Parts: sequence; C-alpha cells; structure tokens
Amino acid sequence: MVNPDTAANQNAFNQPNAKTAIEVKSEDLPIHCPVAGSSLWNSHPRIYIPVNENGGEAKCPYCGTIFKLLG
Repeated sequence: MVNPDTAANQNAFNQPNAKTAIEVKSEDLPIHCPVAGSSLWNSHPRIYIPVNENGGEAKCPYCGTIFKLLG
C-alpha cells in the first residue's frame, strides 16, 4: 500500500539525479546532492560536493552527477 504522506504530489518534484551535469555559481556554494527540489524518497543520502571555487568541478560519488562551477 502506498503511504499517502510520502507519495502525494511527487509530480511537483524533479526527478532525482536526472541530470548528468549541473552548472553552479559561486553564490550557490556550498552545493549538495541531491539538489533542492529533488524528490528525496528514492534518492541517495544528501552529501556536500567539494567544488573548487577557482573554476573547478566535482562528481557526486553516489550518482555520478558532475557539478561545474561557472567562471
């Protein structure tokens, strides 16, 4: 049976980890994966991604999403 408290309105959320690359700005740091707006019930634990502030990128060890810092 579906739990009505956790299954309602799942269409209002983004598919978790659906993108393979996400561009972020320095004002978005620190960034975590899954990102805000993702449905967390079927995703991995939230972790902070160590994106280098000097134009770097980092990869989520759980889902492989790449976070690229815009210059």
